[in-house]
Amino acid sequence: MATIKHLSSKNSNYAAAESYLTFQHNEYTGLPILDEKGRPKLRDSYLLDTLECGESSFAMACLIANRKYGKNGGWEDVKTHHYIVSFDPKDAVENGLTMERAQALGLQFCKENFPGHPAIVCTHPDGHNSAGNIHVHIVIGSLRVRTVERQPFMDKPCDWEAGKKHRCTSAMLRHLRVAVMEMCEQADLNQINLLEAQGDHVSEREYWAQRRGQRRLDHANAKLAAEGQQPTQTVYQTELDKLRKQIYAVLNKTTTFEEFSALLMQEHGIAVKESRGRLSYCPPGRTKFITAKKLSKKLEKEQVLTALSQNIQLTAIIQPSSEKKPDKIRKLVDIQANVAAGKGIGYERWAKKFNLKRWSQTLCLLQEKKLLSEDALHQRIAELQTQHDDALAVVKDMDARMVSLKELRGHLVVYRQYKPLAQKLQTVRNPAKFKEQHRAELAVYEAACAYFKANGLRTLPDLKKLDAEYQTLSSEKNGFYTRYKKAQIELRELRTAQQNVEAFFRKEERSHAVPQQEVK
Repeated sequence: MATIKHLSSKNSNYAAAESYLTFQHNEYTGLPILDEKGRPKLRDSYLLDTLECGESSFAMACLIANRKYGKNGGWEDVKTHHYIVSFDPKDAVENGLTMERAQALGLQFCKENFPGHPAIVCTHPDGHNSAGNIHVHIVIGSLRVRTVERQPFMDKPCDWEAGKKHRCTSAMLRHLRVAVMEMCEQADLNQINLLEAQGDHVSEREYWAQRRGQRRLDHANAKLAAEGQQPTQTVYQTELDKLRKQIYAVLNKTTTFEEFSALLMQEHGIAVKESRGRLSYCPPGRTKFITAKKLSKKLEKEQVLTALSQNIQLTAIIQPSSEKKPDKIRKLVDIQANVAAGKGIGYERWAKKFNLKRWSQTLCLLQEKKLLSEDALHQRIAELQTQHDDALAVVKDMDARMVSLKELRGHLVVYRQYKPLAQKLQTVRNPAKFKEQHRAELAVYEAACAYFKANGLRTLPDLKKLDAEYQTLSSEKNGFYTRYKKAQIELRELRTAQQNVEAFFRKEERSHAVPQQEVK
C-alpha cells in the first residue's frame, strides 16, 4: 500500500532540505551524523533529481523566486512543502519495484501535481524504522516560478499563476491521495483506499513520542539486565495507545451502547459522549474530549455499533462467565530435576502435593473416557486430531469464502451507489470539471468495475442473496468452530494426560533402578 504524508517548513535555509535528503541524520534529534573527521556522512544509497530549477540549485531557485515576487520574507511564512510517498514493502519482491522505478514515478507525480514549483525528488531505499519500504521525498518551494496550464483539480487562479504560493488544503490532500491510488493502480502496485481511515490513527507527534519512549525504556532495561534484575515493562505505550486498548477491551465484552459507556466509566474512568453523530472520549485527568477520529476508525459511532451488534450474535456460543469451569489437567512436575537444580525442601513438599492432585485428575479423566489402555488412548488422540484438523480446514475455507463475499458485496454496493454518477458523466456539458469534482467516487466505481471484470462477473448477483449466503456461511462456520474448539480442548487434555502417564512410569523405572545400582 502506498501512502502520502505532508509536512510544511518555515525554515529559510532552503539548502537544509537537500542536506537532509543526501546526508545521514539522527532520527531522534534531526542533527547530522558526523564521521571521525567531523564531516557529515553521506547516505548509503539515494537517487536525486530537481525540477524547475534551471541551471541553479534548488535553494538558489527558491531565493531568486522570493526576490522576484517579494514574498517569503517573514519568519511565519511557509517556505517549503515536503510530501513523502511511501510504497508497500512487498512491492519490491512481488511487483518488481526498484529505486529507479520509484524515482521515475515520483518525478511524474511531481510534474503532474506541482507544476511550476522548484522541486527536489529524492528516493530512499528504506525507512528510518527499517521496514524495507522504498519511499520518495518530494520537496517543493512554496512559490510558483511560472504560470502553468490550468488542471481540473485547480479551482482558483492562485493555483496556476506565477508568483502565487502553494495551498495544501483538505481538497488538495484529497486529490493527492486519489492521485497516489491511481498511480499505484496503473503501475500494478499494492494499494488501499486512502480516502478512508484504516484502523488506528497515529499522528506524527504520537509516533515519535512512542519511538523516543521505547528508546528510553530499552536503555533503562539494559541497565537493569546488567545489574541482574528482571525488567517489568518491555514495550512503551503512549497515553493515547493505552486509551485505545482500554476502549477495545470494553468494546469486546459489551452488547449495548449503554453498557459500553457505563463499563468504560466504571473500569477505567473514561467518559463517552455523542455530538452530531460522532463519538468522543475523555480519559481521567483530562477536561477536553478526544474525538474518535483522532484515535481509531474502529472507535467511531458506526463501527462501535456494528461491533456491539456482532457481540450480541456471539453471546449464544460464548460460555457464561458465571459457570464454574473445571480445573485443567496440568503436567506433572519433575521433582528430582528441579531439586537437583537448586530448589529447596519447601518446593519439594509443594511439588509432591501438586503431582498427587494432577495424577488423581489424570486417572479420573482416563476412567471417565474409558481410556485405561495405552492403545485406546493413542487411538482416541488420533481420532481427535483428525476431527480437529478437518474442522479447522472447513473453518478456514468458510473464512476465505466469507471474506470473498464481503469483498464482492463492498464492490457491489459501491457500483450501485456511483453508477448514476458515471452515467451522468456522459451527459454533462463540462465532463472534465464534473470528473474532477467527483474524482474519488468515480475512481472507486472504476475499481469496482475492474474487480467484476477480473473475476468474470458479467451478471451481478443480488445483494439480498449475498447477505443470505453470508449469514448461512456464518452460522455453519460457528457450528464447525464449536466442533473444532471442543476437539481442541479434549485433545489438549488427553495429550497432557498421556505425558503425565509417561512421566509417572519413567519415575517408577528410576525408583526401581536406583536400588539395583546400589547392590552392585
